[in-house]
Amino acid sequence: MQRILAIAWLTWKAAIRFRLFAVIAVLLVLAVVGLPLVIKDDGTAKGFTEIILTYTLSAVTVLLGFSTLWLSCGTLARDIEECQIQVIATKPIARWQIWLGKWLGIAMLNAVLLILAGGCIYGLLQWRASKLPAQERADLRSQVMVARGSARERNYDAEINAETEQVLQNRLKQSPVTIADLAEVRKQIREEVKADLQLVTPGYPHEWKIDLGQAKNYLKDKPLQLRIKFNAASHSPAGTYIGAWQIGDQTSTNLVQIEQASLSPDNFHEFEIPPNLFKNNGELDIVFLNVNATALLFPLEDGMEVLYPESGFTVNFIRALCIIFCWLVLLSAIGLMAASFLSFPVATFFSLAMLALAFSSDTITEAVGAGSEPTTAHSLSDMVMTPVYGGLLYIINLAEKFSPVDAVSTGRSIPWSELATAFGQIVLLLGGLFALIGIILFNRRELATAQNQ
Repeated sequence: MQRILAIAWLTWKAAIRFRLFAVIAVLLVLAVVGLPLVIKDDGTAKGFTEIILTYTLSAVTVLLGFSTLWLSCGTLARDIEECQIQVIATKPIARWQIWLGKWLGIAMLNAVLLILAGGCIYGLLQWRASKLPAQERADLRSQVMVARGSARERNYDAEINAETEQVLQNRLKQSPVTIADLAEVRKQIREEVKADLQLVTPGYPHEWKIDLGQAKNYLKDKPLQLRIKFNAASHSPAGTYIGAWQIGDQTSTNLVQIEQASLSPDNFHEFEIPPNLFKNNGELDIVFLNVNATALLFPLEDGMEVLYPESGFTVNFIRALCIIFCWLVLLSAIGLMAASFLSFPVATFFSLAMLALAFSSDTITEAVGAGSEPTTAHSLSDMVMTPVYGGLLYIINLAEKFSPVDAVSTGRSIPWSELATAFGQIVLLLGGLFALIGIILFNRRELATAQNQ
């Protein structure tokens, strides 16, 4: 371990020699302080805080991400090209220790910079919150500067898929379609089946049963929030709609009625509901009566959600920074792996290409979906590349499926289990895989001829 730490210290010295540490530290502080001066918000403390968290954390992630790739590629590739690594390799230290030492040094550097940036963001938020009126400060700490858990209605995918296939088979018996049109017909039927679970016609109610799970054990006397989103079948003259709600046990007196006016479609709305409205088993009944003149649709994915306090903002903010740190550790492993067998410019280009591939996950998803559709015939490239893209998408999702910036900016809780999963998948699995490949390539590289390549 002493040898690895010695290499880590040499990596720190290289970052200082490149003036990378000072430049990135200044850029991070400027981003945290300068962005709130130029961004526009909706004029509320809640909206301003959400934007600050989103933009500053995103800027910090981007700055540290690119600097990590540059330093990871430069610190190893330049040491090889400038014959400095040969001096180290002749000492009683294994090449895998050199590789891990550089990985550890870059990780420590990122940790210090992330703590600096995170501390500035946290201090800025607390300072601005202290300047707000008491009521606005209370709203801010209950909706944004908090860690809220989430509960939704149960998943209906199994029932939707089963009914979709049943309706499809019955329709095919009456009017057969070509194989090329089968996917589109199935998609249309599925949307029709989903509409029965999402659509609320005028004058009729719609009920949700939300199971709070184990959270019911500590939510006594604590207010909850409903987060809703709906689409309107037709435009109203005012552009807004009325929400009439009955929340609580429909068979008892533990029931409240809430009317929300001026709700705009296609946007998220949050409003507080009184505490202790859920049943002893943790189930919360929510009924919406559509008193509008048009049908409203509440999407199954995000139309209805119950938010409840789970932990404090400080702990949640730290967990978000930890997930960002896991991404940086993975990026440093990718950069070092590329530098293990490529020159500095090529390694940098290779690493950026892999990063661009990760950002193209939506395009890859569409390609996999298109290649998997039943058609009259598949080309050889489809048969080969669809599984390849599917494997790439699976690997990308191991690291990309976490959303710490979105979670902390909307007051969502990041559970410890999610942080542990992120560490396992991003650092141990993906980072470890790239580290293993990099160490193998570095061990097999002829260092004496690297400067002539």
